[in-house]
Amino acid sequence: MKFAIFGDIHANLEALQTVLWDAQEQGCANYVCLGDIVGYAANPVECLETVRQMGCPVVRGNHDEGAASDSTLDELNPLAQAALLWTRQQLNDDQRQWLRELKLVRQVRDFTIVHSTLDSPGAWGYVTNRFDAMASFSYQFTQVCFYGHTHVPRIFEKDDSVRAARGNDVTLQRGVKYFVNVGSVGQPRDGDWRAAYAIYDVQAQTISIRRLEYDIQTAQDKIRAAGLPSLLAERLALGK
Repeated sequence: MKFAIFGDIHANLEALQTVLWDAQEQGCANYVCLGDIVGYAANPVECLETVRQMGCPVVRGNHDEGAASDSTLDELNPLAQAALLWTRQQLNDDQRQWLRELKLVRQVRDFTIVHSTLDSPGAWGYVTNRFDAMASFSYQFTQVCFYGHTHVPRIFEKDDSVRAARGNDVTLQRGVKYFVNVGSVGQPRDGDWRAAYAIYDVQAQTISIRRLEYDIQTAQDKIRAAGLPSLLAERLALGK
């Protein structure tokens, strides 16, 4: 049994389609979405409907919440604000309601999923180092938890101590917990522009993060054609 774990799509349809095609080629029969389906890029409706029609477990991200509400977006940077204000105009009431009803934390089979942190999932904190991870491990009651939000793939391990794993592939060990960031489908920020997602092989007890090239030029052209800030298109190629 293989799970494709993906998130931070950010309305990048070309990247999402590439990830879903690759997951099928890799033999994944199960899919899980870690949120932030919308925001930044130019296909929020298509990405939302793709994920919704899959019927897979999904948790809410901060951009999903921002797009679904009518609240001010003062806590976000100007690029994120501009994209979400535009996104609100693209989504219909039913789509925004679907985003509002997504849970912040879910358990899927024997693992947990969350967009940001387990200790305070609605505060949208970032887990970027082992000290950040410690707080979430205190609330983790399954061996594995998958998260997103930082757009940087990273695996933290906890037994007698908390540490960052070497590399982005791991074989699960008895007595060790794992807090796994699967990276971003639509807007990576680790200097690598390729789409990222993870495969959790339940039988083999392995987690592997994959990177895929996609039609980035089309995604950039769509952002510009929509009248969104050009920097949103430019940053895709930089992986930032």
